[in-house]
Amino acid sequence: MSMINAALVESFDEPPHFRSIPAPEAGPGQEMVDVLAVGVHPATRGIAAGKHYTSPEVLPALAGADAVVRRADGRLGYVMVMGAGTLAERIVIDPAAVIPVPDGADPATLAATMNPALSSWGALRTRVPFQAGQSVLVHGATGNAGSMAVKVAKHLGAGRVIAAGRNRTRLDELVDQGADAVVQLVPDEAATAAALAEVAAEVDVVLDYVWGAPTELAMRAVLGARTQHTRLLDWVQIGGMGGDAITLSGHALRSNAFRILGSGFGSVDMQVMQREFTELVAAIAAGGMAVRPHPFPLDQVETAWAHQDAPGERTVILL
Repeated sequence: MSMINAALVESFDEPPHFRSIPAPEAGPGQEMVDVLAVGVHPATRGIAAGKHYTSPEVLPALAGADAVVRRADGRLGYVMVMGAGTLAERIVIDPAAVIPVPDGADPATLAATMNPALSSWGALRTRVPFQAGQSVLVHGATGNAGSMAVKVAKHLGAGRVIAAGRNRTRLDELVDQGADAVVQLVPDEAATAAALAEVAAEVDVVLDYVWGAPTELAMRAVLGARTQHTRLLDWVQIGGMGGDAITLSGHALRSNAFRILGSGFGSVDMQVMQREFTELVAAIAAGGMAVRPHPFPLDQVETAWAHQDAPGERTVILL
């Protein structure tokens, strides 16, 4: 029996372990591919911890949610198979789900960047009628996905991008990476509200990675300061670092052209997302945006799982 190396989730209370397992076999309509790089994203860790809606119901199971792969003909591809696992030297995939990767693209950089960039790219391309020249507030901009949202918004033609977050050093770095203005979210709620009202009152889109009580404060500040209440404001919920729920006054909805919507895999048809994946892969490969990969070999998967990514960095396992 042919064997391959892999990272297995054997318990939701432990990191994946380096193991030797039987090599998979491709069935009808399937394709065997070599795995080159796998990103260790928050969702990847959540799946392996049993805390994600795609977490496996039966263990042991392969870790990993996405991968850059090499096909039998030598072409590179990107796959996302959340719930099926990708952290093995070879995996079996549906060839229709492979996103083509341009020649010369760096697998590690692509694996590090795709997941953080997907949320903002998908939101601006599929969930709101975003147009070049409009303004965007990224609420929670100092995490990897929020920082990438600043770059994505600029790449897609935003006329003005405002980055709001707690980490002052990271905010200053985002100015060099395309942010036109920054707002530090501080414990003094009055100061935070005043800063948001001053610089973000007339934004067209908010990409919200925070939610919870901080978003309640931000909504009150932005809506209260708007001078054109009939100008549409799309507030897109993407992440929940600040909590899973908010309390919102009905008056805020009635007195403004104000829409709240979410953006995630359940909100967009997968054929549409496949098209957007292809365009995003091409943009990353062309150097339009990048997250710095912090590579680990597969046999150090437990160390990789424990690594704390620095701002602008993402753990990547190379096979």
